[in-house]
Amino acid sequence: MGVFDEKVDVVPRRTMVLFFIVDTSGSMEGEKISSLNVAIQETLPYVNDISASNADAQIKISALEFSSGTEWMYPQPMDVEGFVWRDLEAGGLTCLGEAFTELNDKLSVSHGFMQEAAGSFAPAIILFSDGEPTDDYKRGLEKLKNNQWFKSAIKVAIAIGDDANQNILAEFTNSKEAVLTVRNKEQLKKIIKFVSVTASQVASSHSSVGKDAPETKQEENIEKIKEALKNDKELQDVESGTDVAKGTNAWGDGW
Repeated sequence: MGVFDEKVDVVPRRTMVLFFIVDTSGSMEGEKISSLNVAIQETLPYVNDISASNADAQIKISALEFSSGTEWMYPQPMDVEGFVWRDLEAGGLTCLGEAFTELNDKLSVSHGFMQEAAGSFAPAIILFSDGEPTDDYKRGLEKLKNNQWFKSAIKVAIAIGDDANQNILAEFTNSKEAVLTVRNKEQLKKIIKFVSVTASQVASSHSSVGKDAPETKQEENIEKIKEALKNDKELQDVESGTDVAKGTNAWGDGW
């Protein structure tokens, strides 16, 4: 047997989890929740392409819905290639604080979703909401903000309509520029694809280097968002920030 005939161990790819945190309260009923379901289903193949072509990282998906309680779509994050989105239905209250508490619990190495996370990339977390929380969101958010995985995560919030509380969403992302408001289903579909793909690309890659490179992946992701909102004609009607005009939505039933 030659020296090159010996078995060579393959270095496993690191894992990056993309979290979808979805408001399924009663105000999401109708066109909002149906548009979100379709948009995420259509986006998953693009995320799968990123994972399949990345020699360093394997992307997994996890989805949490919250209304009058919380529920994970699957008990553990799943490889994006085998992940099947189950259509969500809307109804109930908006227990955002409970969702924050549940997310904090799962962003744990000892007993949560991050048990295999040694050496993994920090996650990307996308929060969707269209209204005001009906519980004590601050208590759950305080726990999250002390979570090391959350601190290093890419965080984006999508406000579905101008009734969403953009200021609370900015507390979650820790940046006004990472709060994006959409006013109709076409905007929602386009921004879900853009944000999911961009966050997955940034989160599953090594940090940029150089004198002018962003200090964190969150900053790098925000820069890409700002550039896209400025230059991509399909996204120019999407608003960034918390200073959003009221009364210009174009949603159908459920509004």
